[in-house]
Amino acid sequence: MLGDVPEMSTLTPQAACLQWLPGSLWFDVASEAVLGCAFASLAVATAIFVWRRHGDMLPIFVALIAALGVFALLGAVSCGLSIVTLWTPAYEAEAIVKGLLALVSVMIAAPLLIGLPRLLGMSTRVQLQQAYAALEEETRQRRKAEAMVRRFQEMEATEAQVRQAQKMEAIGQLTGGVAHDFNNILTVITGSIEMLSDGVKDRPLLAQITAMIGAAATRGADLTRHLLAFARQQPLQPRSTDINALLVDVAGLLRPTLGVQVEIEAMLADDAAPVLIDPSQLSTAILNLALNARDAMPDGGKLTLETKNVVLDADYAALNNDVQPGNYVMIAVSDTGEGIPGALLHKVFEPFFTTKGVGKGSGLGLSMVYGFVKQSNGHIKIYSEEGHGTTVKLYLPQSGSTPEMDADASFAELAMREGEHGDEAILIVEDDLLVRDYVVAQIERLGYRTLSATSAAEALDIIDGPEHIDLLFTDVMMPGGMNGRQLATEAQKRRPRLKVLYTSGYTENAIVHHGRLDAGVLLLPKPYLSSDLARGIRTALAT
Repeated sequence: MLGDVPEMSTLTPQAACLQWLPGSLWFDVASEAVLGCAFASLAVATAIFVWRRHGDMLPIFVALIAALGVFALLGAVSCGLSIVTLWTPAYEAEAIVKGLLALVSVMIAAPLLIGLPRLLGMSTRVQLQQAYAALEEETRQRRKAEAMVRRFQEMEATEAQVRQAQKMEAIGQLTGGVAHDFNNILTVITGSIEMLSDGVKDRPLLAQITAMIGAAATRGADLTRHLLAFARQQPLQPRSTDINALLVDVAGLLRPTLGVQVEIEAMLADDAAPVLIDPSQLSTAILNLALNARDAMPDGGKLTLETKNVVLDADYAALNNDVQPGNYVMIAVSDTGEGIPGALLHKVFEPFFTTKGVGKGSGLGLSMVYGFVKQSNGHIKIYSEEGHGTTVKLYLPQSGSTPEMDADASFAELAMREGEHGDEAILIVEDDLLVRDYVVAQIERLGYRTLSATSAAEALDIIDGPEHIDLLFTDVMMPGGMNGRQLATEAQKRRPRLKVLYTSGYTENAIVHHGRLDAGVLLLPKPYLSSDLARGIRTALAT
């Protein structure tokens, strides 16, 4: 059996003792070889792992795994030397390797024993999954809370807009009512001053005083117009208007008004669509904005007028409750002036609010623009930065038709050709005694025959009588349950050929609907001069 073991004579004395059991010898060789390969594989795998993942781990773990790799490598070498020493005496090398192996094992075991509590305290995979799920739930709750905060902020902003709109509406109703009464008073004052001025032409001192009173009355009339514009109670006559042509005309009027120190620049879009607007009121609004810009540039600057077609979509309308989605033309009036503090921007459209010094502004310019734009189914926005300037953007609804000419011009020309006097009979309906007496006196001065009534019921009694009547001149707002429009409708049923001329300082919804003067309605707004009265009467009789 011993003869079956090859090269047995070459065994070292350590292995010679195994000659009596050669099977165990080869089993020992095979076992050492398998262990060496396993240790070598572990060392290679550890080296690859450390090389690729060292940046993702703490340095102490990198060192520990590297030490395990060295331990595995030394174990592979030790296994190889154990095989070699069966035939070749390599005891010194084997002893050195085993000494290093023992040292490395101590270096590995000591930190493991010391750090064992920390290792045991590290999270398991299940714990990490639970922690990740809790983190996801916390993230979901946070996002839900953030969404609720945003919703509350949107609700606060909406409530603030509603409160502002309600406040502006209340102020508008108040100012509209005040303007109505004030216009009645101004009608008498302006007309009386006009008659007085004719009587004192040859007395310079009295003529001067009369002119001063007339100028004050004119300022009062401007004030009431601004109040009515803010209250959205001024009767508008909108028509399809070429916005670029209108701005060119306004810019021509502005140049001498603003002075040479203010440069005017026009940036008008060639494709700007026509807008459905009252052109005279829009010109006044642009003038007010330009005057505000001039006052904000005491040392001069640039005023820019810009037009552009825009679309206000549903998203924009959701952020601005007063906006109807659709096609608009934007008119931007920008200056390079002092700007408005951010804390005051929400107040600029309120009547009598002004950032100018005492005596330098009435505070009605922007409020008039605001009311006019809202009454015209438009939208207005103001942007300002202190030290850089202000931009006011008007969004006006586009018109589906081509620009129109002034339809009332032919009637006015006809009235002028026929003169301002006549001999027709006019029924005057006015509940205010002062205004009624003044109107009767003025119309009689023009040569007409007059009848007067204080209410709609009294007027209908006269209409049912035998007197010939050519024109019904009636106030719109009257007590007694029947307004001027209802009176006119009933009167024309009884006298189909009767002409009608309305007058009022505050129309509400009697002859104005959606901000527009009803078709076929002639209105002489209070206050008015005798020349305005004469032309209004002739125009009404001519139609």
